[in-house]
Amino acid sequence: MAVLVYTESENGKYKKAAFEAASFAKAIAEQMGTNVTAVSINNENAEEVGNYGVENILSINNSKLDKFNAEAYADVITQAAKKAEAKVIVIGQTANDKYIAPLLAVNLEAGYAANVVELPVSTSPFQVKRNAFSNKAFNITTIASENKIVGLAKNAFGLKENPTTANVENFEPSLSSDDFKINIDSIDKATDKITIADAEIVVSGGRGLKGPENWGMIEELASTLGAATACSKPVSDMGWRPHSEHVGQTGKPVASNLYIAVGISGAIQHIAGINASKTKVVINNDPEAPFFKVADYGIVGDAFEVMPKLIEKLKDFKAKNA
Repeated sequence: MAVLVYTESENGKYKKAAFEAASFAKAIAEQMGTNVTAVSINNENAEEVGNYGVENILSINNSKLDKFNAEAYADVITQAAKKAEAKVIVIGQTANDKYIAPLLAVNLEAGYAANVVELPVSTSPFQVKRNAFSNKAFNITTIASENKIVGLAKNAFGLKENPTTANVENFEPSLSSDDFKINIDSIDKATDKITIADAEIVVSGGRGLKGPENWGMIEELASTLGAATACSKPVSDMGWRPHSEHVGQTGKPVASNLYIAVGISGAIQHIAGINASKTKVVINNDPEAPFFKVADYGIVGDAFEVMPKLIEKLKDFKAKNA
């Protein structure tokens, strides 16, 4: 009875979330005294996930699956779970994973726990710790069904290398027209930047920057740190930045290791959407800004004075430690 993990790919390469999910699945398998089987779809180097403890890989190569389709992918993972006789299925919490999860739960008559942040508290009964109330609290959830789906919150477990010589098996699931009721004609996305979903560091700007013409220092700091850029809702509403960069409860949720907020006061909706980030740094000239109440580190000062000095110091540090 293996633990099955869905290892998400994009353009033939594993996403970081795939390696984290594999690391997590391996740790659960060790708790349960079993092994890990991964399902990999159209990946050029399927065996790569073996570096994170996966012993068996069901590798699927099918041009019909080149574009993500939630129903088709859920059907494929369902068939893989049955083949591996897996009762525990681990997935990530990317946008695609969130589309797959409810369909997979229906297919397998499985209980589903999303936003899991730690290894199971117990495997009998099967209990997991989850984020709750917009990441303001935790709860312990018991999955009582025979089949169990665990959704690992982003950056909750980390990458744990555990090199294994994985057995790669070509797997050919059956696909029907019912799997492709929705067709995707095209996908447009930015390819020259680190995405918010995959970023470990996010640099975000708000109305305190006074205008889109000042956004260069956000991008420069992000470039220096290898970070993604983001913004508050008012900034995207005013058209300073695209809505794809809006983070918060009504935008994209962020669970980065480091979140730097520049000129953002800290409305409750914004805080709720970034509360899962591990370390929060705030730069704001208003010492009463709500963001300081939840920040790990705060700088009270004019962003137009603080940011250039911060960027200069970071570049100097990088040059000396290259």
